[in-house]
Amino acid sequence: MMGDAHLLNTTQALSSDVRSSNTLSEAFGTLPILELASVCINLALFILFFFVDLVKRISVFVGRLGFVKDDESGSNASPIRRSADGEIHDVDVGASFKMSVSCCFYVLFVQVLVLGFDVISSIRESVKGKEVEDWSVVCWPAAQVLAWFLLSSLALHCKFKAFEKFPLLLRVWWLLSFVICLCAFYVDGRELFLQGQNYLSSHVVANFAVTPALAFLSFIAVRGVTGIKVYRNPDLQEPLLLEEEPGCLKVTPYSEAGLFSLITLSWLNPLLSIGAKRPLELKDIPLLAPKDRSKNNYKILNSNWEKLKAENPSKQPSLAWAILKSFWKEAACNAIFAGLNTLVSYVGPYMISYFVDYLGGKETFPHEGYILAGTFFFAKLVETLTARQWYLGVDILGMHVRSALTALVYRKGLRLSSSAKQSHTSGEIVNYMAVDVQRVGDYSWYLHDAWMLPMQIILALAILYKNVGIASIATLIATIVSIIVTIPIARIQEDYQDKLMAAKDDRMRKTSECLRSMRILKLQAWEVRYKVKLEEMRGVEFKWLRKALYSQAFITFIFWSSPIFVSVVTFATCILLGGQLTAGSVLSALATFRILQEPLRNFPDLVSMMAQTKVSLDRISGLLLEEELREDATINLPRGTPNAAVEIKDGLFSWDISSPRPTLSGIQVRVEKGMRVAICGVVGSGKSSFLSCILGEIPKIMGEVRLCGTSAYVPQSPWIQSGNIEENILFGSPLDKPKYKNAIHACSLKKDLENLPHGDQTIIGDRGINLSGGQKQRVQLARALYQDADIYLLDDPFSAVDIHTALDLFKEYIMTALADKTVIFVTHQVEFLPAVDLILVIKEGRIIQAGKYDDLLQAGTDFNTLVTAHHEAIEAMDIPNHSSDSDETMSADESSNLSKKCDLVGNNIGNLPKEVQECITAAEQKAIKEKKKAKRSRKRQLVQEEERVRGRVSMKVYLSYMAAAYKGFLIPLIIVAQTLFQFLQIASNWWMAWANPQTEGDQPKVTPMILLVVYMALAFGSSWFVFVRAILVAMFGLAAAQKLFVKMLTSIFRAPMSFFDSTPAGRILNRVSIDQSVVDLDIPFRLGGFASTTIQLIGIVGVMTEVTWQVLLLVIPMAIVCLWMQKYYMASSRELVRIVSIQKSPVINLFGESIAGAATIRGFGQEKRFMKRNLYLLDCYSRPFFCSLAAIEWLCLRMELLSTFVFAFCMVLLVSFPHGSIDPSMAGLAVTYGLNLNARLSRWILSFCKLENKIISIERIYQYSQIPSEAPILIEDSRPPSTWPENGTIELTELKVRYKENLPLVLRGVTCCFPGGKKVGIVGRTGSGKSTLIQALFRLVEPSSGRIIIDNIDISTIGLHDLRSRLSIIPQDPTLFEGTIRGNLDPLEEHSDHEIWEALDKSQLGQMIREKEQKLDTPVLENGDNWSVGQRQLVALGRALLRQARILVLDEATASVDMATDNLIQKVIRTEFRDCTVCTIAHRIPTVVDSDLVLVLSDGRIAEFDTPTRLLEDKSSMFLKLVTEYSTR
Repeated sequence: MMGDAHLLNTTQALSSDVRSSNTLSEAFGTLPILELASVCINLALFILFFFVDLVKRISVFVGRLGFVKDDESGSNASPIRRSADGEIHDVDVGASFKMSVSCCFYVLFVQVLVLGFDVISSIRESVKGKEVEDWSVVCWPAAQVLAWFLLSSLALHCKFKAFEKFPLLLRVWWLLSFVICLCAFYVDGRELFLQGQNYLSSHVVANFAVTPALAFLSFIAVRGVTGIKVYRNPDLQEPLLLEEEPGCLKVTPYSEAGLFSLITLSWLNPLLSIGAKRPLELKDIPLLAPKDRSKNNYKILNSNWEKLKAENPSKQPSLAWAILKSFWKEAACNAIFAGLNTLVSYVGPYMISYFVDYLGGKETFPHEGYILAGTFFFAKLVETLTARQWYLGVDILGMHVRSALTALVYRKGLRLSSSAKQSHTSGEIVNYMAVDVQRVGDYSWYLHDAWMLPMQIILALAILYKNVGIASIATLIATIVSIIVTIPIARIQEDYQDKLMAAKDDRMRKTSECLRSMRILKLQAWEVRYKVKLEEMRGVEFKWLRKALYSQAFITFIFWSSPIFVSVVTFATCILLGGQLTAGSVLSALATFRILQEPLRNFPDLVSMMAQTKVSLDRISGLLLEEELREDATINLPRGTPNAAVEIKDGLFSWDISSPRPTLSGIQVRVEKGMRVAICGVVGSGKSSFLSCILGEIPKIMGEVRLCGTSAYVPQSPWIQSGNIEENILFGSPLDKPKYKNAIHACSLKKDLENLPHGDQTIIGDRGINLSGGQKQRVQLARALYQDADIYLLDDPFSAVDIHTALDLFKEYIMTALADKTVIFVTHQVEFLPAVDLILVIKEGRIIQAGKYDDLLQAGTDFNTLVTAHHEAIEAMDIPNHSSDSDETMSADESSNLSKKCDLVGNNIGNLPKEVQECITAAEQKAIKEKKKAKRSRKRQLVQEEERVRGRVSMKVYLSYMAAAYKGFLIPLIIVAQTLFQFLQIASNWWMAWANPQTEGDQPKVTPMILLVVYMALAFGSSWFVFVRAILVAMFGLAAAQKLFVKMLTSIFRAPMSFFDSTPAGRILNRVSIDQSVVDLDIPFRLGGFASTTIQLIGIVGVMTEVTWQVLLLVIPMAIVCLWMQKYYMASSRELVRIVSIQKSPVINLFGESIAGAATIRGFGQEKRFMKRNLYLLDCYSRPFFCSLAAIEWLCLRMELLSTFVFAFCMVLLVSFPHGSIDPSMAGLAVTYGLNLNARLSRWILSFCKLENKIISIERIYQYSQIPSEAPILIEDSRPPSTWPENGTIELTELKVRYKENLPLVLRGVTCCFPGGKKVGIVGRTGSGKSTLIQALFRLVEPSSGRIIIDNIDISTIGLHDLRSRLSIIPQDPTLFEGTIRGNLDPLEEHSDHEIWEALDKSQLGQMIREKEQKLDTPVLENGDNWSVGQRQLVALGRALLRQARILVLDEATASVDMATDNLIQKVIRTEFRDCTVCTIAHRIPTVVDSDLVLVLSDGRIAEFDTPTRLLEDKSSMFLKLVTEYSTR
């Protein structure tokens, strides 16, 4: 620290310099330097004001010209906007505004007095005959009067324009005036103290007089608020807040921002201001400018990609080249900023030697010190401004590339052919979008490094040549060696990244599958096994992650060592060649190495990133070049042409073109318009494939398919989108109420909608999860009907509904609503066949019979077999004939009427929880019909908006992460390692500055050998500590990531089924993929980076303070301002990052849904609408993302400007000290470090903000680690005997079930007993509570009261696995997992091959699988897509046969198979499960009629429970009515 005497000397020197008569130029004579600076700044700002004003006026004029044109064409957009903006209700002028204006006029008054005084004094001198020495004395007050006249006018102008904030130029001007005033105040005060009254002058008095006013104005400038409150018309404001439609939102001010606003990023101020007052919402965030929107970028990229493909079809097109062609203008514009930034960053290192020479006493021209300081300041200012524009530019470029590529991948996903889909599962395609596209977008950050690196090396060599001469050649060689060494390591890193990505793909695919099939995993008690599988896959991923992170640690060591290695080689060469090193040249070289450190350190990142980006581009390119569905697969003729509706000639089709046996062969069909065609055949005969060939989905080997008109397709497995029921039915068409009501009536949905809590506004869960199978099927049918197509292709539309509904559907839908349409439908319901115009019987992929019902019956063969099986089943029911005078037999009409009377309003439960209202009043029904989307209704929906924490990230999240690895013991070690690194780095630089002579003639303080050895020891010691820190950070990150992953996975797998019903899979996948990737790869290095930057910053401030302690006077207030700004910024930034995370989920969700339902989307010809929806969601994601990027740059700019002023202050102080009062080499060292201050400060703030933004991923994972879990898997103290259940007796006692606490009961006190070993049929109308009863039996939903006792054990007292593993179920929706047939039948690997073959034979699949090459290892694709629904159902039967549980539940198990196969399955169940309790839910009455007991449920209560015979004898029995309906339809 300096003493008082030293300070006195310094200030005297400063004042004498400031107030001296040394001339700077002839023009200004003896004008003091501070007054000269004041005049220059005021004039510059004055000119800038008029320039900005001129630009504004020109733009307004141009705008008006445009408006005149618009007005001529009848547009009135501009006047409306003007009136809307001008609707100001009231203006309140506050005291602070009045004070501000008063201060301005007060300063103006003082300056006018000074000017008058100076002019009069000068005139008086000339009148007396004395020669006026210097008229320049008048310049200062004249410039002040001019400036303050303008400033006062500007301040007053704010009142008339009702500005709530002062213009930025005005605020900057006030601040600069105050800074100059303070400097003058310090100098004048000192001189007055030393010289007394002799020093007084008009300028000194004026300066003291205006200081308080300027202090107040500078305070106001920092706040920026005028104190004027504007009250606008609230009616105009409200729509912006209530609606979130794009039309109501403002476009981002960025699109129309002026030059000054763009440079300072002040266009973002309004958003940050809102964020500081309250948490931001999506509606607060403005829309993107049209040029930044996904649609625009997608069109450009798609056009270039298609051109490249067309130019040379034989050659594989380059996706990278297509991207470059699309966005080269943005990249080129950005390159100007990058190049300018690089050039000015070398000004400091170049001039340090001159600065050290100046401080050593070598002054080559007057005021050289101040000119040097000014040059340093100007260079840093330009560097700061260009860096922000450069970084924001690359971020925007990356955003454009990401949105365009995502849209391209999405479009491809909709067009993929069946064979291409086999090599790219939906999970993989989602990964391309989530990970690979992200990586390609991130490459924009490294885009300019390739050409900037050589430029930086050339500039560095030029500076080094000036300082160390020929030794700079050694620098070049050392630099090249450093770069070459990194290449093999980068290749190894690339290899690890490849393996890591492949492992991540596999894990994501499996995770996606598990989430889709969680219901079956829980029912079969397999979730632990599949969780272990996922953990094993994570283990493989973790192995590559560990290698990638440790290799990254080694790369970090090499890169921190590279500049040290280069500097050691350079200095050693210089000394060996006999060159003379001086403090100035050494410091200049060190500053150059410091700058060169960045490109050298970034080079491995660049190589690694190039490699990673190439891998990602190749993966995306591989997908984009995959085979698409051929557009010539079908020939579409327009409506109105006289041709047949569907015609297939010589059709030969195969899902697998390489297979010798085609899927369909010899297809010759002609379907006239208006015909109804039924397709029949046994399981796996090719019925669904026949519909696929009409749609053009199945690869065509030969033949021709002609369609006349539009088509609508209803697949066998319902495809329902997330959203409400109305959206699913409308499917993008506008609402036409009569047409909509007709569709609902024809599909028997009216009663279902009345019973749903929000009618057709009920939000459907993921994949229609809160609707029953029958409801999903009917929503699909309604969707098809509403589209008003010409040709309807229906794949087994009656399989999932009960008999009564099937009858209604056939009459109302196929025979009435589609009376004048062409209908081709697959069915196993033989009873509907007499009413159709044509029946096609398919066997082994060939149409073996075609004709009308009676003709085919007479012909015998296969069709006869199907019909006979149906009649046998009905005869087996043996319905008693109740003879009476009036009612011999019940006609179908009477039966239908009876059924209508008996129709009870049940709660449509289906498979999953949903909200039910017991009583729906007329008013509520009306409200449902009117589609009121009130917030109260939204809150009670099953699927809620994604949860989001608001405000600061909880400290608990940070602590949970830090404690996740080694209980936090590594954190202090990381800090110690980083501190030692920083200390040794400063020590090595200090040593070089101290040990070398200050000028060329001086003697060095140590010998060259000692100089080098000490420097090498310190420098390489510092790099060794970096290696230790990098290894510790990698160790910490790996352990924490793994612990968090396992915790989250366990929590998800232990979550109750209600969690999966109400949470779309996209949300969970978002956390398991993107958030987990951030925790794996980002957060540990962000933490390490934050620690290192903090310590570096402390080091820089420490060095500067050591030399000039006065810097602390600015550093402390600057630190306070920085922290305040950071807090102000984080309020908005945190919420923006959270909104970004949430807006990512709908994009992923739509991806997954669209790929799953691609056939349906294509079947309806809706690809364009889904593409638009994808682009809209991408923009919803990009909006907050763009603002988040801009906010970071907004903060960094302000931080760097502050640090630039601190650096400038330090420079001025150093220059002001008298020569010899300070060690030039130490001052040079301070400048060397000060050059880095702004970069380090912005990096520190940036690393903290990015860390907090990334920590949000931990917060989101932490949320999913706290999901309330279902009951324990095992209860050790209450485990049932290994033989339990022995009898299989099920007792239900007063069983009441509801899905949530505040919802009505679904089962309302069911009491009955299913005797052991008996077959119990459970029937009832849709929504009567059948599936809920089964869910309660498996404890997927816990009863609110009552008990279920199986063989004297209350099932609520034992563990879930003990219960579920002892029961068997064949569910309604058969689920197959990707893998093999063996893995699907026996995932726990408990059975031998012999047992598996036995089960397959019994389930009618043995023969088919024996014909396959791989037998039990026959592959099963994702979702079991290469197996028909009927075959999947038979696999589910095989699982049950293998398990051999005492209790078997069949939930619509044979809905998707033909009658003959159904009869076979029933025979298998009767023989194989003869001693078991079998509970069967079925819509096919023959399936339950041979049961020992039948339970009829109605509205959650038992309506009947007795033997079928007794129930059939009772005339009033509901069961009799159901049976009669079935047999007479």
